[in-house]
Amino acid sequence: MSSLIVTDLPLAGLKRIQRRLYGDERGVFARLFCSQELAPAGWGGPIAQINHSLTRTRGTVRGLHYQRAPHAESKLVSCVRGAVWDVAVDLRAGSPTFLRWHGELLNATEGTALLIPAGFAHGFQLLSDEAELVYCHSAAYAPQAEAGLHVRDVRLGINWPLPVQGLSARDAGFELLKPDFEGVKL
Repeated sequence: MSSLIVTDLPLAGLKRIQRRLYGDERGVFARLFCSQELAPAGWGGPIAQINHSLTRTRGTVRGLHYQRAPHAESKLVSCVRGAVWDVAVDLRAGSPTFLRWHGELLNATEGTALLIPAGFAHGFQLLSDEAELVYCHSAAYAPQAEAGLHVRDVRLGINWPLPVQGLSARDAGFELLKPDFEGVKL
């Protein structure tokens, strides 16, 4: 029996991963990552990096981040404590869902994650008083390839569940999309 249930989401390549939670009187066990089960869903290689974030203020938004080619990365994003509204934005040049976004509630109790393909920007808003996320990345962080979108860009029209707050200087400084933005080429 598979320990990960993969569901297609409205943006091509974006997947919801539902972990089977195995519980007994001692607590719960869940598999966070399985390359064999995620390969058919689009995970194409080894994990190059695993990151952890702790966010402490409800309403805080982190993102929207991505890496340009040749350092573009897939991410498997899991909330291991608290709850977040997790958002992915399709930036792939020529994609039929170019500049569309999709949001999912991720929380520690339901065992859900997002598998975000290369060519998407990613961010989240904290819905609980504190939350911790674990990210598996298919490529290592490359500062020279770092890029981002402004979370309040009206062209994206993201419906954040709470008023946006707590943006870092870097995230607040991302420019709005220019009218001629054609997307990222992978």
